Amino acid sequence: MSEQYEFSAELWRWEARASSWFFVSVPPDVADEIDDRHGGSAAGFGSLPVAVTIGATSWETSIFPSNQEETYVLPVKKAVRTAESLGDGDTAQVRLIVRRD
Repeated sequence: MSEQYEFSAELWRWEARASSWFFVSVPPDVADEIDDRHGGSAAGFGSLPVAVTIGATSWETSIFPSNQEETYVLPVKKAVRTAESLGDGDTAQVRLIVRRD
């Protein structure tokens, strides 16, 4: 059984690679629940595989723990940002499912 989470989050640009990497931060309450349920099965770098939908766009990726953000972060690729007309600072409506591979 997979867990589904829905939340709103602001899109932000990673300063270390400002030209190409954008993320949303998973709200702390959602991140805590994900970590409690799945943290022990995390892969490299603490990543967890997820299926994501923002607007009408769905894809598979992973979320990663971020010490700086103190939560999991979700990368949002350019194709998604373009399809959903999202830019730095915009709010995305996210549906996230932790996959069990």
